[in-house]
Amino acid sequence: MEKLLKEDYYYELPEELIAQDPLTDRASSRLMVLDKESGEFSHGSFRDIKNYLNPGDCLVLNNTKVIPARLMGSRKDTGAVIEVLLLKRRDADTWETLVKPGKKAKIGQKIVFGDGLLNAEVIGIEEEGNRIIKFEYDGIFEEILDKLGEMPLPPYITHKLQDKNRYQTVYAKYEGSAAAPTAGLHFTNELLDEIKNMGVNIAFVTLHVGLGTFRPVKESNILDHHMHSEWFEVSKETADLINETKKKGKRVICVGTTSCRTVESAANDDGTIKACSGNTEIFIYPGYKFKILDALITNFHLPESTLIMLVSALAGREHVLNAYNEAVKEKYRFFSFGDAMFIK
Repeated sequence: MEKLLKEDYYYELPEELIAQDPLTDRASSRLMVLDKESGEFSHGSFRDIKNYLNPGDCLVLNNTKVIPARLMGSRKDTGAVIEVLLLKRRDADTWETLVKPGKKAKIGQKIVFGDGLLNAEVIGIEEEGNRIIKFEYDGIFEEILDKLGEMPLPPYITHKLQDKNRYQTVYAKYEGSAAAPTAGLHFTNELLDEIKNMGVNIAFVTLHVGLGTFRPVKESNILDHHMHSEWFEVSKETADLINETKKKGKRVICVGTTSCRTVESAANDDGTIKACSGNTEIFIYPGYKFKILDALITNFHLPESTLIMLVSALAGREHVLNAYNEAVKEKYRFFSFGDAMFIK
């Protein structure tokens, strides 16, 4: 078993390789193809992904939709600016949130958004500092959020997003994510139609991505890292399709680490998957035995992140770091709006 030290998942990344803007044409990203057994890699364009898919394979997509979860408001007592990021809905009007500056957001603190269109009160503080906030408003919360909220881009993206839809997949359906399942951003409707016409099956799962995805691993021993829980759902239709794919000896190919975590959270020990929903805190790192996933389409992840640990569980740490160092050398674009990798 490989060592499980955080620093073993570090690589040098020049800041200028962090993609700040999405490409005009989603499918024109570059694609690195990595063979998980041999460690060999090759370069192409994302459109070439069709060449690596076979009839009968099942492509698993996460159809979550990002909500405009970043709200700028002010403290009712002092008028000081306060930022609230919606992480997880607890009930109709109560959310777990990340508040900046957090120290000022004590229990009972009232916050005003959009000249009183939306009002809020801090009603609880979680162990890790997240605030539980209750909202008050007239009308429909989603409509107000659409008016006042901004897309919660990751902290490493400093450019303003010109088109909100570019931080959504073309198949985004169910609202609830604080971040996009970014491997899916490379697909266009045309490309998905071509893939379907080849006889590849497409299955949808839902996992509402929390900001735990971006939470840095602070502990040196990665086993001490605690994953945030995220809500997921696998329908009966999807479970049947995946089980049928496995039975026929075909591959289950997940698009993104979120789809991967979803199918592995719903897996049985015998290599089948069940229809279910709930919260998952699954943390996949080297030594993990995949029960459902055979191959993965993913982006290039942050050094020392839980996501680079997940891809290392699939393809081996050395193979992954070699490929990443090659991607740096070849000036690939990294992270959310960056290029893609197919681990086969």
